[in-house]
Amino acid sequence: MPNYAVWDDKAASSLIDEHRAKPGALLPILHALQERFGYVDGGIVPTLAKALNLSRAEVHGVISFYHDFRDSPPGRHVVRLCRAEACQSMGNEQLITHAKQRLGVDFHETTHDGRFTLEAVYCLGNCACAPALTIDDKVYGRVDAARLDQLLDQAGKRP
Repeated sequence: MPNYAVWDDKAASSLIDEHRAKPGALLPILHALQERFGYVDGGIVPTLAKALNLSRAEVHGVISFYHDFRDSPPGRHVVRLCRAEACQSMGNEQLITHAKQRLGVDFHETTHDGRFTLEAVYCLGNCACAPALTIDDKVYGRVDAARLDQLLDQAGKRP
């Protein structure tokens, strides 16, 4: 898992300045912020809106529209379960139910101990090995409940 920086408004403003001249700068800026901090703090919306001559509603709309953007720091390990058609046809709904029960969270939530964040993704490009998921950006295929438990146990032992 990437080691994200603690949110810093000054560093965030610096990233905005670095990318603001790019065409369609909002998405590159949001990606840069998330890459650096692991999420996009809602407090930066007015600064982004002013820098890009957009309304706050437009900025918020983009952040909330794309599932990739988080509005709070992720857990130490991010689990992404594929919900695309190939994975659906191979039983991912049972895997999703198991993951939610095992972690005690729903999609876009983080476990109470801050260890895991559960997210949905709509294709990992691993369709031939469905159902697929990632843990900390490493792709796993043909995952069933037992394999998921094993992967979570292994990840939970890592810092």
